[in-house]
Amino acid sequence: MGFYDSVAERLAFMKKLTPSEMKKLGSTKLSDIIHAEVARARVRVAELEKRYPNTPPKELAQRLIDEKKNLAGMVGGVSGVFGLVALPADLLFMAYLQIILLTDVATLYKANLKTERARGEMLDLFGYANGLGPLHRAGPKVMGKLAAMLLEKGGMHTLGRAMPLVAAPITAYFNNQHIQMVGEQAVRFYEGFDKAHAKAKAQRQKATGS
Repeated sequence: MGFYDSVAERLAFMKKLTPSEMKKLGSTKLSDIIHAEVARARVRVAELEKRYPNTPPKELAQRLIDEKKNLAGMVGGVSGVFGLVALPADLLFMAYLQIILLTDVATLYKANLKTERARGEMLDLFGYANGLGPLHRAGPKVMGKLAAMLLEKGGMHTLGRAMPLVAAPITAYFNNQHIQMVGEQAVRFYEGFDKAHAKAKAQRQKATGS
């Protein structure tokens, strides 16, 4: 059973979509979100590796992506304004979900997100995947501002407000596809990171004769 597979787990996660929780999320620092998710990511990745031993990281990463796609589809039609620069709740949630996914994939590939460099690389990856460019140095400091940047880039489709019953499955589909795309970019990036790390390790062992 996947980490988000049970109904109870999904409902617990969906509670973050209440107005009060979304306001709180919007004002939360990105650094605090990443710091909190690192510990949770380690648990998720450890459980995944235990369930699927000897499975290549790329396949495990797809399972992590699929878990987030399930959640993305569930909130496809959710929208609302909670005082965050007229920010739709689903866009804020999608930005948050992407951060969680990137943290999971980075953890799977043994990136040390305790370092500023690794966190910066991850945020830059988020920025490039969403057409925002690098975020590390001049990017937003809180989740609400990050989602607002996505809104300015055309992340919200007005169709959802005009015809919510029609748009909900369409939005769910695009949310699902976007999570897949972000996940694939993360895998490509960290696959390269993983190979570079293995190469450097082999060179060190060769140099020391061990």
